[in-house]
Amino acid sequence: MDDFQFMDSFKRKRIKLTLKTATFLGIVQRINANKTVILEDVVDVKNGRKFPGVKLFFGHEILNVEFPNVTKTDRDNTSDHRPEGHLTVAEFQPYRKSLILRELTSDDDDESHVNFVVIDEFHEKFGPAMMHIRKQQVIGIGADGVGTFQHERLCWLQIATKNKVYLFDILLLGARAFKNGLSMILENNHILKVTHDCRSLAGCLMAQFGVNLTNVFDTQVADILCFYTETGGFLPDRVSTLPKVVSLHLKMSSSQLSSLNIKSLLTKEDKEVWYVRPCPLSLLKVMALSVIHLQPLRLVLLDALMADYTGLVDSYLSGSREEPVHMQNIGSSSVLELPRELRELEHTRQKRQKWAVDRYPVTEQGLLERSNPRPLPSSQNGQGQDTATQRQPDPPVPSAVAPVVPAPGQGPAETPRPSNTLGGL
Repeated sequence: MDDFQFMDSFKRKRIKLTLKTATFLGIVQRINANKTVILEDVVDVKNGRKFPGVKLFFGHEILNVEFPNVTKTDRDNTSDHRPEGHLTVAEFQPYRKSLILRELTSDDDDESHVNFVVIDEFHEKFGPAMMHIRKQQVIGIGADGVGTFQHERLCWLQIATKNKVYLFDILLLGARAFKNGLSMILENNHILKVTHDCRSLAGCLMAQFGVNLTNVFDTQVADILCFYTETGGFLPDRVSTLPKVVSLHLKMSSSQLSSLNIKSLLTKEDKEVWYVRPCPLSLLKVMALSVIHLQPLRLVLLDALMADYTGLVDSYLSGSREEPVHMQNIGSSSVLELPRELRELEHTRQKRQKWAVDRYPVTEQGLLERSNPRPLPSSQNGQGQDTATQRQPDPPVPSAVAPVVPAPGQGPAETPRPSNTLGGL
């Protein structure tokens, strides 16, 4: 038996540590090669004081180690330690039945469950996890910690593949996790990382671990571009949270997204919940749920962003069938003139602007109050659905990317001009 196996054999066992100044009882969470011991459920034997979370002990401080008699409670604690679990697709990803997502499915995958596993040590699970993630072309990533932006203390890093979510316990693994493989993945230009609002994560990774996050698809930015498109060039007054974006584009009800809302609530009320070890199974589930929607969300957003392009190509094809372009005319000045199909873009933009101004209040800064749409007539209100959480009806023309950016003085006089361009994102 090597050293790692020997130290791992003490996991989940209750031990009594005698130090120079006190004696403690606790359950072994981890014994490190540097002679440090991490215990949970720690109690000071002398005064009965209990310590929340985990407590670290240094080897040079420990005078004696004892193994008290194992109680039924200890056996129950050991059997209840379940760092792995699964999420049913039918319950948590109902949209997969209606979406043909070749990137998300394969013949080898069990599509009925999305499994999640906690990675909190290097010996057993870390290596296989790295090998599996490196084979992916697209992954979803998320993070949880205490603090704000680059000053945040990263506690958990979540990485979602097609049907598996890895929950990396950065609080326990430390910087070594990035040196042993996470940096190569996060900085790899051949692996697309899908996340929602990459600013905090990117700043935290760079400030704490010197990791430069690259090749990112940000669903928050994509959602803003979709809104910019369908309103003919207006920007909203605020960005949307992940639950809002998932609800809007994946057509999921608020009840199906309760776990994501619970996560936001937990973070606001008690940010130090991410320090708790062992992490409750319910919280592990919430962290896994926060990243399983990212890959399908990316595909739906890409379709929306490309809708105008595909529509214009279809118009080209349809027009060429009805009025073929003769080969002898190709290259002449008349053929290179802007076709009528493309000239429709400006008309489309104006119609979308008119629709947007009727639909949303406009702020003094020229932004639209997206979260405060005007009530729709009952005939358009989707049979009484909550318009605050459901996708708003499309403009008079199909919603898609409008490459023509509004310029001062263009468009109908009664339509307020957007005061923002994409450069303001």
